[in-house]
Amino acid sequence: MDATHNKEGRGPLNPGRRMVLAGLLSASAAALIPWALAEPVADAEQGAFLGVSAMLVGRPVLDPVLARRLYDALVAQDAAFPANVRALLALINAQGLQAAGLQEALDALDPAQSPLAALPRQIASAWYLGIVGTGEAAVCVAYEQALNAAVVADVLKPPTYSYGAYGSWARKPI
Repeated sequence: MDATHNKEGRGPLNPGRRMVLAGLLSASAAALIPWALAEPVADAEQGAFLGVSAMLVGRPVLDPVLARRLYDALVAQDAAFPANVRALLALINAQGLQAAGLQEALDALDPAQSPLAALPRQIASAWYLGIVGTGEAAVCVAYEQALNAAVVADVLKPPTYSYGAYGSWARKPI
């Protein structure tokens, strides 16, 4: 058997056909995930994270450096995070879910799929607050770049330092 025939010996492999099929697969994936524009990603897991993130926060383009930092922090806190995000993305695509009804649909799932119900809250919280985790395990990943500051950046600027002595921004005690 030479390199131009497949394993079953049914005929020659057609590289052009494979490229067309790959292109069609890519186009269909883009149609299923219209909110995710092409972003540089290291692997499929981070790509799934960016796709779900873009849908949840309502932004088609997200900062890739911040995305990598948030993703790394989320994975550090939960080793099953990448697999859960891929499962969530598959569920979103299979059921054609939109951001508005996603949490309600996830809360209605059977207990076997319950790890997925917490993901939208974790991901949105990480993007908007810049904090991953809660309590003693909380890690601040972003402050000025977090989306809670970006959403109001046209009017408000988050305080990054004090303009006066310590506590000068607070109301003085009576």
